[in-house]
Amino acid sequence: MHPQNISQGLGELVDPLKFNHPLNLCGLTREKTFSLLKNMLTIRIIEEKISHLIVRGVVKTPCHLGTGQEAIAVGISENLTKHDYAFGTHRSHSHYLAMGGGVYELIAEVLGKKEGASKGMGGSMHLYGGEVGFMGSVPIVGATIPIAVGAAMAAKMDNNQAIAVCFFGDGAAEEGVLHESLNLASAYNLPVLFVCENNLYSSHLDINLRQPCDRVARFAQAHCIEAVTIDGNDVVGVRDASLNLIKKMRSECRPGFIEAVTYRWCGHVGPDENIDVGVRRSKSELDAWKQRDPIKRLRQAMMLEESLTESSYLQLVDNINGMVDEAIIKAEKAPYPKNEALYDLVYEA
Repeated sequence: MHPQNISQGLGELVDPLKFNHPLNLCGLTREKTFSLLKNMLTIRIIEEKISHLIVRGVVKTPCHLGTGQEAIAVGISENLTKHDYAFGTHRSHSHYLAMGGGVYELIAEVLGKKEGASKGMGGSMHLYGGEVGFMGSVPIVGATIPIAVGAAMAAKMDNNQAIAVCFFGDGAAEEGVLHESLNLASAYNLPVLFVCENNLYSSHLDINLRQPCDRVARFAQAHCIEAVTIDGNDVVGVRDASLNLIKKMRSECRPGFIEAVTYRWCGHVGPDENIDVGVRRSKSELDAWKQRDPIKRLRQAMMLEESLTESSYLQLVDNINGMVDEAIIKAEKAPYPKNEALYDLVYEA
């Protein structure tokens, strides 16, 4: 979808009864589609198990889950390298994992253990995986957007064809820092990819109650930045759209903007579905959106092409479940940071 009218809305992309068909695999190999499926499933299963840990009272830190939105992180990360600079949000389990962050390190961090991604000091909202190009996530809405712009400026000065990426939700579009960052990136031709995960809600409030138009990419167009608005639950479509845009960004050193329309299955924080808040967030609305499940649509497409069988799919699920269970057992037994780590990790000598 490439709207020309800057005030044009999202249209059918926000209709939960649309876009629930099997994906068009666009000639991708079985190995590639299987990898996409495995990565999305890994994120989904980890978040489901974290949900269970929350309910059990084992996880104490606030966890903002992205169940149902896995295709965005996985599709875009396909076109990134460990030399790029990716930045997340308070809802960044998927971004960290899709970039190659460790499963055990994520779970240990959520449990506050010293072997966690941020040495047990950050919890769910402060993740770091610099070795794979994930430069960090923070809970402040929109806070990593200007940091990504700064990283893009450094990449341009280094002339190394690296790009910066900032993931953010539609709620960040109401933060002044996004508009300042769009302006700076455009004025200085900085290779930063703005990725808006438009799930139509900010905390508990529907986008139609907050903005005069539900299409966030209009802000990028206002700053003369090439923008595409796509179905965020189509991992192949996300992969292809980001591939084309990132190629231009690397070769021409300029910014880009992707608005991926999706829907979060869980509420603002924790595993509860929050179907009692928001004008459109009802059980029937959520059930309809679940038919647009990115994992289900890819699995159906692969089965239609006979590149996946029901037994091989179930085996994949079993394998991932076993791997995550092992990580949880190990993390639950792992030690917490020592008290003196409060000083060691806060101040740089």
